[in-house]
Amino acid sequence: MKSFTRMVLIAALFAAPVVSFAQSSQPESRAQVRADLVQLEKAGYDPHDWIHYPENIQAAEAKVAAQNAIAQAQAPVSGYGGAVDGTSRSGAASGM
Repeated sequence: MKSFTRMVLIAALFAAPVVSFAQSSQPESRAQVRADLVQLEKAGYDPHDWIHYPENIQAAEAKVAAQNAIAQAQAPVSGYGGAVDGTSRSGAASGM
């Protein structure tokens, strides 16, 4: 019984990293990954510059995120959904 418990514990230790890397959303298509790479390259990322690799891609990702935030802020408002300022209650008597 001791060896069975030990084997279960070892199997759980090996399975934990696999479960932790599981994706909760849909995987991106090949075209979407390619479009993201093109967008990063336009922002200044050079995939052949191995000397400045981490700084290079982090700066490009920050630039793309800033551009996307600006584009999202300038997007037209549709009238459906969106953020609400204040609070509301339903089913409660008013305090008048």
